[in-house]
Amino acid sequence: MAAVMVMAASRRRGPRRIVLAGAVAASCSGLPSTLYALATGGDLLQATRAAGTLVPGRRDRPGVVAGVAVHLLVSAGWTAALAVVARWRRLGVTGGAAAGLLIAALDLEVAGRAHPAIRSLPRLPQWLDHVAFGAIAGGLLDAGKIRDQIVDNPVDA
Repeated sequence: MAAVMVMAASRRRGPRRIVLAGAVAASCSGLPSTLYALATGGDLLQATRAAGTLVPGRRDRPGVVAGVAVHLLVSAGWTAALAVVARWRRLGVTGGAAAGLLIAALDLEVAGRAHPAIRSLPRLPQWLDHVAFGAIAGGLLDAGKIRDQIVDNPVDA
């Protein structure tokens, strides 16, 4: 399923490509923390519930539904930010991964500092999730941009 989404994202143009890149990145980037939870016998939904505490009035009431909503909104916001950067500068997987480190610092260390549920998450898997998000989004945003350049200007590519 993810492979189909990746192929679709790399073939889309404009806003649809951005949405698909964000959807793929948001869907697949939780793999490091999921594998960590499986390997350690941890709670697979801990990060999702923790994200739910970011909803105003839910700081002490984590929830899966609220967590999914927050994850989607935050992922959409970061995807939009990466898309803006990708318009001016080639990100690719490496640049996206570097952006993921910056996103992790802001999400986990700055914003997360005020939220005990976020602070209690295992750090390394969460940082790896963010790096994966950036790498996937950056790679897909550039894949579509490179394809668009080839289609629009085959001689210049």
